Amino acid sequence: MRDAKLACNPPLVTHAGLDDAQVRVASAEPSSLTLLGLVQHLAEVERNWFQRVAAGIDVPPVYGKGNGKGHVLDPERGMGEALAVWKREITRGAEVCAGLSLDDVGRIADGPMTGLEVSLRWAYVHMIEEYARHNGHADILRERIDGVIGA
Repeated sequence: MRDAKLACNPPLVTHAGLDDAQVRVASAEPSSLTLLGLVQHLAEVERNWFQRVAAGIDVPPVYGKGNGKGHVLDPERGMGEALAVWKREITRGAEVCAGLSLDDVGRIADGPMTGLEVSLRWAYVHMIEEYARHNGHADILRERIDGVIGA
């Protein structure tokens, strides 16, 4: 059903030309969000909505229990690894949802919406919204880092 090539990819473009220190800069105070943290977060939401919710698979957070949203940075993990993990999560989500109908329903297992049932269609729409919101965040972060607009 879902083609990984169709996935949105703001971090692939937004980080181009930045070094490791720059992708770790929280440039829009008071927020602690970074471009690297944003990529890690997108890997987490891909896993959550497509593997956990839509497919009902019990998988742990990508970056560990204490980093369920993915924003916490590890000095040993750079953008290259984070992008590879993000792409892996997109591919895995596409695999587990391939046989599902847009009307198939999954259940949210934790968080403020615990127990709520949502269709795969709903999850896709939510992810479009998620990527749209984070595209804006990435644009602001990048502009504050080096002045580049619309990367």
